[in-house]
Amino acid sequence: MFSLLPDARRSFSSLSEREILALAIAAEEEDGSIYSEFATRLAPTYPGSAALFEGMAAEEDEHRRRLLDLYVERFGKRLVPIRREHVRGFINRKPIWLLKNLTLEAVRQQVWEMEEGAYRFYMEAAKQVSDAGTRKLLGDLAAQERRHADAADRIDEAVLGAEGRDVEKSENHRQFVLTYVQPGLAGLMDGSVSTLAPVFAAAFATGDTHQTFLVGLAAAIGAGISMGFTEAASDDGKLTGRGSPVKRGLAAGIMTAVGGLGHALPYLIHDFFTATALAIAIVLIELWAIAFIQNRYMQTPFWRAVMQVVLGGSLVFAAGILIGNA
Repeated sequence: MFSLLPDARRSFSSLSEREILALAIAAEEEDGSIYSEFATRLAPTYPGSAALFEGMAAEEDEHRRRLLDLYVERFGKRLVPIRREHVRGFINRKPIWLLKNLTLEAVRQQVWEMEEGAYRFYMEAAKQVSDAGTRKLLGDLAAQERRHADAADRIDEAVLGAEGRDVEKSENHRQFVLTYVQPGLAGLMDGSVSTLAPVFAAAFATGDTHQTFLVGLAAAIGAGISMGFTEAASDDGKLTGRGSPVKRGLAAGIMTAVGGLGHALPYLIHDFFTATALAIAIVLIELWAIAFIQNRYMQTPFWRAVMQVVLGGSLVFAAGILIGNA
């Protein structure tokens, strides 16, 4: 949904060379710590992957050192306290390294997203700086980050074998997840859950299926337009590699509308009790579909996903009924 609060983050194009270097240093520190955590968590089960991540963490630390040396040489020892979350175009990473059960599929997707984002960051940063030495270093680091992205395909190849690496590790699959699945899932969750209250409040307040359908239609279309524009405006894809903002906006908007229309369409039936029973059944199907997608593409444990969406959906559903009967 649209936020009424102003976006206090800086645009990437407004950053000075000093700020770009400080941002790169902070990003390399964060990525190195994430790879170290991957290594620690995977070592007991996948020692090959753990060794790979130890090496990647060491390389990120070397990148940080090279950037820091250049920064000190050009701007002195005082670092600008800037982080990814301070700049528009970066997305918040899902902290999968904190999950109790860390799967190799989740790690492969995360590594690819991190390295693809780092590559795009350095390419855009190199275009924006004028100092020849800085531009050369940023270009060199971009090339190295591009090679790192291949590490997502090397994670425990001997353990996974060809069958375990065919689909999940392909670049097309990862890009599909970033461009369509993530925004589409967010839209489906928003459309399915946020429209429950107005639809069922209208149903129980009026007892009129036609009026309820109009309320549901308006809520679904309005939410779809809002989510679509919000997703498209949130990230142009240049720094994150998430793909076209138009495609992501369409995915989020369409799935939001679909999620809302699912339990509004039954109210085209004139009999109130039949329409309501069918709408409730569709709500259950929607919540199950959300849990399935989270489990299939986002590596969320199925029953945890079920509990999350069912609990949230139940609370909104109950609120709609209570308001409708008030």
